[in-house]
Amino acid sequence: MAYTIVYYINQFFAGMGGEEQAHTPPEIRDGAVGPAQQMEKLLGGDAKVEATVICGDSFYGEHTDEARARCLEMIKANEPDLFVAGPAFNAGRYGFACGDISAAVAEELGIPTLTGMYEENPGVELYAAKTFIVKVSDSARGMRKALPAMATLVGKLMRSEELGPADEEGYISRGMRKNFFHETNGAHRAVDMLLRKIKGEPFTTEYGMPVFNRVDPAPAVQDLGKARIALVCSGGIVPMGNPDHIRVSSAEKYGEYDIGGVDSLSPEAYESIHGGYDRVYANKNPNVVLPVDVLRDFEKQGRIGELHNTFYTTTGTGTSVANAERFGREIGEKLKAEGVDAVILTST
Repeated sequence: MAYTIVYYINQFFAGMGGEEQAHTPPEIRDGAVGPAQQMEKLLGGDAKVEATVICGDSFYGEHTDEARARCLEMIKANEPDLFVAGPAFNAGRYGFACGDISAAVAEELGIPTLTGMYEENPGVELYAAKTFIVKVSDSARGMRKALPAMATLVGKLMRSEELGPADEEGYISRGMRKNFFHETNGAHRAVDMLLRKIKGEPFTTEYGMPVFNRVDPAPAVQDLGKARIALVCSGGIVPMGNPDHIRVSSAEKYGEYDIGGVDSLSPEAYESIHGGYDRVYANKNPNVVLPVDVLRDFEKQGRIGELHNTFYTTTGTGTSVANAERFGREIGEKLKAEGVDAVILTST
Protein backbone atom coordinates (compact mmCIF):
# COMPACT_ATOMS: atom_id res chain seq x y z
CA MET A 1 0.00 0.00 0.00
CA ALA A 2 1.37 3.41 -0.94
CA TYR A 3 1.25 6.00 1.80
CA THR A 4 -0.20 9.43 1.05
CA ILE A 5 1.95 12.51 1.73
CA VAL A 6 1.10 16.19 1.57
CA TYR A 7 4.15 18.45 1.19
CA TYR A 8 4.67 22.15 2.10
CA ILE A 9 7.09 24.57 0.39
CA ASN A 10 7.50 28.32 0.05
CA GLN A 11 7.22 30.51 -3.04
CA PHE A 12 10.91 30.19 -3.90
CA PHE A 13 11.02 26.38 -4.04
CA ALA A 14 7.74 26.38 -5.94
CA GLY A 15 9.51 28.30 -8.71
CA MET A 16 7.32 31.38 -8.30
CA GLY A 17 10.08 33.83 -7.41
CA GLY A 18 11.92 35.32 -4.42
CA GLU A 19 11.02 38.27 -2.24
CA GLU A 20 8.75 39.78 -4.86
CA GLN A 21 6.45 36.76 -4.37
CA ALA A 22 6.89 36.39 -0.60
CA HIS A 23 3.38 37.74 0.08
CA THR A 24 1.74 34.97 -1.97
CA PRO A 25 -1.21 33.53 0.00
CA PRO A 26 -1.62 29.76 0.45
CA GLU A 27 -2.46 27.67 -2.58
CA ILE A 28 -2.42 23.96 -3.35
CA ARG A 29 -1.28 22.05 -6.42
CA ASP A 30 -1.94 18.42 -7.28
CA GLY A 31 1.03 16.10 -7.03
CA ALA A 32 4.64 16.83 -6.16
CA VAL A 33 6.18 20.26 -6.76
CA GLY A 34 9.82 21.29 -6.30
CA PRO A 35 11.65 19.28 -3.58
CA ALA A 36 8.57 17.08 -3.18
CA GLN A 37 9.34 15.50 -6.58
CA GLN A 38 12.74 14.24 -5.41
CA MET A 39 11.27 13.12 -2.08
CA GLU A 40 8.71 11.00 -3.93
CA LYS A 41 11.48 9.40 -6.03
CA LEU A 42 13.56 8.64 -2.94
CA LEU A 43 10.62 6.87 -1.32
CA GLY A 44 10.13 4.68 -4.37
CA GLY A 45 6.71 3.13 -4.64
CA ASP A 46 6.10 3.25 -0.88
CA ALA A 47 4.58 6.73 -0.90
CA LYS A 48 2.92 9.22 -3.18
CA VAL A 49 2.91 13.01 -2.75
CA GLU A 50 -0.78 13.66 -3.29
CA ALA A 51 -0.53 17.46 -3.18
CA THR A 52 1.85 20.33 -2.47
CA VAL A 53 0.79 23.33 -0.39
CA ILE A 54 2.60 26.58 -1.19
CA CYS A 55 2.69 29.83 0.76
CA GLY A 56 4.88 32.92 0.64
CA ASP A 57 7.19 33.34 3.63
CA SER A 58 6.09 36.91 4.37
CA PHE A 59 2.41 36.02 4.11
CA TYR A 60 2.79 33.16 6.58
CA GLY A 61 4.82 35.28 9.00
CA GLU A 62 2.58 38.35 8.86
CA HIS A 63 -0.77 36.53 8.72
CA THR A 64 0.12 33.43 10.70
CA ASP A 65 -3.32 32.53 12.04
CA GLU A 66 -4.96 32.96 8.64
CA ALA A 67 -2.18 31.16 6.77
CA ARG A 68 -2.18 28.26 9.22
CA ALA A 69 -5.96 27.85 9.02
CA ARG A 70 -6.00 27.95 5.22
CA CYS A 71 -3.11 25.51 4.88
CA LEU A 72 -4.69 23.12 7.38
CA GLU A 73 -7.91 23.12 5.41
CA MET A 74 -6.06 22.21 2.21
CA ILE A 75 -4.01 19.52 3.94
CA LYS A 76 -7.02 17.92 5.66
CA ALA A 77 -8.89 17.64 2.37
CA ASN A 78 -6.22 15.25 1.06
CA GLU A 79 -6.31 12.99 4.14
CA PRO A 80 -2.54 12.37 4.28
CA ASP A 81 -0.83 9.61 6.23
CA LEU A 82 2.20 11.84 6.75
CA PHE A 83 3.15 15.50 6.27
CA VAL A 84 6.51 16.89 5.13
CA ALA A 85 7.73 20.50 4.90
CA GLY A 86 10.88 22.13 3.55
CA PRO A 87 13.76 21.72 4.09
CA ALA A 88 14.15 25.30 5.32
CA PHE A 89 17.93 25.22 5.92
CA ASN A 90 18.81 28.46 7.81
CA ALA A 91 16.03 30.65 6.35
CA GLY A 92 14.29 32.06 9.44
CA ARG A 93 10.87 32.91 8.00
CA TYR A 94 10.72 29.67 6.03
CA GLY A 95 11.81 27.73 9.12
CA PHE A 96 9.07 29.35 11.17
CA ALA A 97 6.45 28.49 8.55
CA CYS A 98 7.65 24.88 8.14
CA GLY A 99 7.76 24.35 11.88
CA ASP A 100 4.46 26.04 12.59
CA ILE A 101 2.41 24.20 9.97
CA SER A 102 4.10 20.87 10.82
CA ALA A 103 3.26 21.32 14.50
CA ALA A 104 -0.30 22.33 13.65
CA VAL A 105 -0.82 19.31 11.39
CA ALA A 106 0.58 16.95 14.04
CA GLU A 107 -1.79 18.36 16.65
CA GLU A 108 -4.84 18.68 14.41
CA LEU A 109 -4.60 15.46 12.37
CA GLY A 110 -2.59 13.27 14.73
CA ILE A 111 -0.22 12.11 11.98
CA PRO A 112 3.61 12.12 11.83
CA THR A 113 5.10 15.37 10.54
CA LEU A 114 8.65 16.16 9.52
CA THR A 115 10.74 19.04 8.25
CA GLY A 116 14.43 19.89 7.88
CA MET A 117 16.40 22.81 9.31
CA TYR A 118 19.89 23.99 10.12
CA GLU A 119 20.42 23.76 13.88
CA GLU A 120 20.59 27.56 14.32
CA ASN A 121 17.34 28.25 12.46
CA PRO A 122 14.96 30.07 14.86
CA GLY A 123 12.29 27.52 13.96
CA VAL A 124 14.27 24.80 15.75
CA GLU A 125 13.81 26.25 19.22
CA LEU A 126 10.17 27.02 18.53
CA TYR A 127 9.09 23.66 17.12
CA ALA A 128 11.65 20.91 17.81
CA ALA A 129 9.41 19.47 20.54
CA LYS A 130 6.36 19.46 18.25
CA THR A 131 7.62 17.88 15.03
CA PHE A 132 10.58 15.92 13.73
CA ILE A 133 13.28 18.28 12.42
CA VAL A 134 16.05 16.60 10.44
CA LYS A 135 19.48 18.24 10.70
CA VAL A 136 20.47 19.83 7.38
CA SER A 137 23.07 22.34 6.21
CA ASP A 138 22.71 26.10 6.35
CA SER A 139 21.84 26.67 2.68
CA ALA A 140 20.08 25.10 -0.29
CA ARG A 141 23.47 23.93 -1.54
CA GLY A 142 22.92 21.03 0.85
CA MET A 143 19.66 19.92 -0.78
CA ARG A 144 21.21 16.75 -2.26
CA LYS A 145 22.10 15.50 1.22
CA ALA A 146 19.08 16.95 3.03
CA LEU A 147 16.35 15.18 1.08
CA PRO A 148 17.82 11.65 1.41
CA ALA A 149 18.24 12.20 5.16
CA MET A 150 14.64 13.36 5.42
CA ALA A 151 13.42 10.48 3.24
CA THR A 152 15.14 7.94 5.50
CA LEU A 153 13.27 9.21 8.53
CA VAL A 154 10.02 9.56 6.55
CA GLY A 155 10.29 5.87 5.67
CA LYS A 156 10.75 4.85 9.29
CA LEU A 157 7.81 6.99 10.40
CA MET A 158 5.59 5.52 7.69
CA ARG A 159 6.49 1.99 8.77
CA SER A 160 6.03 2.92 12.46
CA GLU A 161 9.54 1.69 13.23
CA GLU A 162 10.90 2.30 16.71
CA LEU A 163 13.36 5.18 16.55
CA GLY A 164 16.70 5.34 18.31
CA PRO A 165 18.25 8.44 19.92
CA ALA A 166 17.92 11.67 17.95
CA ASP A 167 21.66 11.91 17.20
CA GLU A 168 21.66 8.42 15.72
CA GLU A 169 18.54 9.00 13.63
CA GLY A 170 19.72 12.39 12.33
CA TYR A 171 17.01 14.63 13.77
CA ILE A 172 17.17 17.36 16.39
CA SER A 173 16.32 16.29 19.92
CA ARG A 174 12.66 16.70 20.84
CA GLY A 175 13.47 16.93 24.54
CA MET A 176 12.14 13.46 25.28
CA ARG A 177 13.99 10.96 27.48
CA LYS A 178 13.58 7.19 27.56
CA ASN A 179 14.78 4.92 30.36
CA PHE A 180 16.94 1.96 29.39
CA PHE A 181 19.56 -0.27 30.99
CA HIS A 182 23.16 0.72 30.17
CA GLU A 183 25.99 -1.78 30.18
CA THR A 184 27.93 0.38 32.70
CA ASN A 185 26.66 2.41 35.62
CA GLY A 186 26.67 6.20 35.91
CA ALA A 187 29.84 6.39 38.00
CA HIS A 188 31.90 4.54 35.41
CA ARG A 189 30.48 6.61 32.57
CA ALA A 190 31.17 9.87 34.43
CA VAL A 191 34.81 8.92 35.11
CA ASP A 192 35.21 7.85 31.48
CA MET A 193 33.92 11.23 30.28
CA LEU A 194 36.26 13.05 32.69
CA LEU A 195 39.28 11.11 31.48
CA ARG A 196 38.36 11.81 27.86
CA LYS A 197 38.01 15.51 28.66
CA ILE A 198 41.39 15.62 30.43
CA LYS A 199 43.04 13.92 27.44
CA GLY A 200 41.35 16.29 25.01
CA GLU A 201 39.43 13.43 23.43
CA PRO A 202 35.85 13.81 22.14
CA PHE A 203 33.01 12.80 24.43
CA THR A 204 29.26 13.29 24.55
CA THR A 205 27.55 14.52 27.68
CA GLU A 206 24.41 12.73 28.79
CA TYR A 207 22.85 15.96 30.00
CA GLY A 208 23.38 18.85 27.64
CA MET A 209 23.09 22.36 29.08
CA PRO A 210 21.85 25.44 27.21
CA VAL A 211 24.41 27.92 25.96
CA PHE A 212 23.50 31.61 26.08
CA ASN A 213 25.16 34.29 24.00
CA ARG A 214 27.06 37.11 25.68
CA VAL A 215 26.79 40.58 24.15
CA ASP A 216 29.31 43.29 24.98
CA PRO A 217 27.59 46.48 26.20
CA ALA A 218 27.69 49.52 23.94
CA PRO A 219 29.74 52.56 24.98
CA ALA A 220 28.03 54.98 27.36
CA VAL A 221 26.13 57.94 25.89
CA GLN A 222 28.41 60.94 26.21
CA ASP A 223 25.79 63.71 26.29
CA LEU A 224 22.21 62.78 27.22
CA GLY A 225 21.15 66.36 26.60
CA LYS A 226 21.64 65.79 22.88
CA ALA A 227 20.61 62.13 22.68
CA ARG A 228 17.56 60.67 20.99
CA ILE A 229 16.11 58.10 23.39
CA ALA A 230 13.72 55.32 22.34
CA LEU A 231 11.39 53.15 24.41
CA VAL A 232 11.17 49.40 23.85
CA CYS A 233 8.85 47.35 26.01
CA SER A 234 8.33 43.67 26.79
CA GLY A 235 5.52 44.55 29.21
CA GLY A 236 2.72 44.36 26.66
CA ILE A 237 1.70 48.04 26.45
CA VAL A 238 -0.24 48.53 23.21
CA PRO A 239 -2.88 50.89 21.79
CA MET A 240 -6.36 50.05 23.06
CA GLY A 241 -7.74 46.98 21.32
CA ASN A 242 -4.31 45.45 20.55
CA PRO A 243 -4.51 46.30 16.82
CA ASP A 244 -1.71 43.91 15.79
CA HIS A 245 -3.09 41.00 17.85
CA ILE A 246 0.12 40.40 19.78
CA ARG A 247 -0.20 37.27 21.91
CA VAL A 248 -0.51 37.65 25.68
CA SER A 249 2.31 35.09 26.02
CA SER A 250 4.69 33.22 23.71
CA ALA A 251 4.68 36.21 21.37
CA GLU A 252 5.57 35.67 17.74
CA LYS A 253 5.49 39.35 16.76
CA TYR A 254 6.01 42.85 18.12
CA GLY A 255 4.26 46.14 17.46
CA GLU A 256 5.58 49.59 16.60
CA TYR A 257 3.45 52.62 17.36
CA ASP A 258 3.68 56.38 16.86
CA ILE A 259 3.66 58.56 19.99
CA GLY A 260 4.43 61.84 18.24
CA GLY A 261 2.61 64.58 20.16
CA VAL A 262 1.71 62.21 23.02
CA ASP A 263 2.82 63.60 26.40
CA SER A 264 1.39 60.79 28.49
CA LEU A 265 -0.21 57.40 27.85
CA SER A 266 -3.86 57.63 28.85
CA PRO A 267 -5.79 54.53 30.03
CA GLU A 268 -8.45 55.35 27.42
CA ALA A 269 -5.95 55.01 24.58
CA TYR A 270 -3.46 52.38 25.82
CA GLU A 271 -3.60 49.09 27.71
CA SER A 272 -1.46 46.15 28.77
CA ILE A 273 -2.19 42.78 27.19
CA HIS A 274 0.63 40.93 28.99
CA GLY A 275 -0.34 37.50 30.35
CA GLY A 276 2.34 37.20 33.03
CA TYR A 277 1.48 39.82 35.66
CA ASP A 278 -1.49 41.57 37.28
CA ARG A 279 -2.32 44.32 34.77
CA VAL A 280 -4.62 46.39 37.02
CA TYR A 281 -2.17 49.20 37.75
CA ALA A 282 -0.69 49.13 34.26
CA ASN A 283 -4.15 49.62 32.80
CA LYS A 284 -4.92 52.45 35.25
CA ASN A 285 -1.72 54.22 34.22
CA PRO A 286 0.18 52.66 31.26
CA ASN A 287 3.10 55.02 31.96
CA VAL A 288 4.17 52.82 34.91
CA VAL A 289 5.33 50.24 32.36
CA LEU A 290 6.14 52.54 29.44
CA PRO A 291 7.25 55.88 30.98
CA VAL A 292 6.33 58.28 28.20
CA ASP A 293 5.23 60.94 30.71
CA VAL A 294 8.57 61.07 32.52
CA LEU A 295 10.63 61.11 29.32
CA ARG A 296 8.50 63.91 27.87
CA ASP A 297 9.23 65.90 31.03
CA PHE A 298 12.96 65.15 30.64
CA GLU A 299 12.70 66.26 27.02
CA LYS A 300 11.16 69.58 28.04
CA GLN A 301 13.76 70.08 30.77
CA GLY A 302 16.62 69.40 28.35
CA ARG A 303 17.79 66.38 30.33
CA ILE A 304 17.54 64.33 27.12
CA GLY A 305 17.70 65.58 23.56
CA GLU A 306 14.38 64.06 22.48
CA LEU A 307 12.11 61.07 22.91
CA HIS A 308 11.92 59.00 19.75
CA ASN A 309 8.38 59.17 18.39
CA THR A 310 8.02 55.42 17.79
CA PHE A 311 7.95 52.81 20.54
CA TYR A 312 8.29 49.07 20.08
CA THR A 313 6.44 46.56 22.23
CA THR A 314 5.74 42.86 22.76
CA THR A 315 5.06 40.43 25.61
CA GLY A 316 8.00 38.70 27.23
CA THR A 317 6.34 35.88 29.13
CA GLY A 318 6.92 32.50 27.49
CA THR A 319 8.43 34.08 24.39
CA SER A 320 11.16 31.86 22.94
CA VAL A 321 14.77 32.96 22.91
CA ALA A 322 14.78 32.58 19.13
CA ASN A 323 11.87 34.98 18.69
CA ALA A 324 13.27 37.40 21.26
CA GLU A 325 16.60 37.46 19.41
CA ARG A 326 14.80 38.07 16.13
CA PHE A 327 12.78 40.92 17.66
CA GLY A 328 15.98 42.44 19.03
CA ARG A 329 17.83 42.28 15.72
CA GLU A 330 14.95 43.73 13.72
CA ILE A 331 14.14 46.49 16.20
CA GLY A 332 17.83 47.33 16.62
CA GLU A 333 18.28 47.73 12.87
CA LYS A 334 15.27 50.06 12.70
CA LEU A 335 16.41 52.18 15.64
CA LYS A 336 19.90 52.50 14.21
CA ALA A 337 18.49 53.61 10.86
CA GLU A 338 16.30 56.14 12.66
CA GLY A 339 19.26 57.77 14.41
CA VAL A 340 18.45 56.63 17.95
CA ASP A 341 21.35 57.01 20.41
CA ALA A 342 20.06 54.91 23.32
CA VAL A 343 17.18 52.66 24.29
CA ILE A 344 15.33 52.21 27.55
CA LEU A 345 13.98 48.64 27.70
CA THR A 346 11.11 48.35 30.14
CA SER A 347 9.54 45.15 31.37
CA THR A 348 6.95 44.54 34.12
